[in-house]
Amino acid sequence: MRVARETAKLREALAGRRRDGATIGLVPTMGALHDGHVSLVREARRTCDVVVVTLFVNPAQFGPGEDLAAYPRTEEADLALLAAESVDLVFAPEPDEVYPTGFATTVAVGGLTDVLCGDPQRRGPGHFAGVTTVVAKLFNVAEPDVAFFGQKDAQQVAVIRRMARDLDFPVRIEVLPTVREPDGLALSSRNRYLDADERRRAAALHRALEAARSTATAGAPVAEAIDAARSELAAEGIDPEYVEARDAEDLTPAESFNGRPILVALAARVGPARLIDNIVIEPEGELEARCTATC
Repeated sequence: MRVARETAKLREALAGRRRDGATIGLVPTMGALHDGHVSLVREARRTCDVVVVTLFVNPAQFGPGEDLAAYPRTEEADLALLAAESVDLVFAPEPDEVYPTGFATTVAVGGLTDVLCGDPQRRGPGHFAGVTTVVAKLFNVAEPDVAFFGQKDAQQVAVIRRMARDLDFPVRIEVLPTVREPDGLALSSRNRYLDADERRRAAALHRALEAARSTATAGAPVAEAIDAARSELAAEGIDPEYVEARDAEDLTPAESFNGRPILVALAARVGPARLIDNIVIEPEGELEARCTATC
């Protein structure tokens, strides 16, 4: 496994394989890898000739007062894990390699980024612009045939899909189901922040989504499904940042559970950790880990 720290080295490492016609799979991460990331790496390994994983804690997507300094950085362990998974190339740049002095360009997607985790009243402005800018750079540098993301980040995936389509990036976006603990908690690097009691309480996020699904499939309106989710959270003393039902593709507010797949998404702070999760309720009322997009 080769580790590249510089953009030029990444391009150099991929040039020959690309000329030979190899398919390149890209797995962008911020490190602190867990089994959710591993699922993406394994799918990339299964379907692509060359697997590239990025380890980069992107400062551009953190707002004032967010956990940039505290975000877990476990590069040594991450590299050992990726070597064991037969990854070909790891891109692990320093921030000034990605954003050199004088960097003045932003890639921003409108509409999809103004709601849920992009609501400026909930997070500092520019979160998703930070995401799309760095992903656009990775797409330009690695030129992947396929990029792999997790369903837990449903809004992020929707935004990246739109960016790739609007800017004609020749990359297919593959989204894999959320990987969960036995009690339903979605795997997240930020779960490391939780103490034992907070970890127990955090399982209520998935129970809240299950309550919304059960209520929706019983024929109840959207408002009742959201209320059911909020009740599960309240039972554990969790006051959510948001619990919302939105169209799974364009993120417009859902008026009903009939006709289109509906994303039920939530964000909540449990102790020091801001956690997100979601499900997709299909028109037939069945829940699937449907591919649509960390906050």
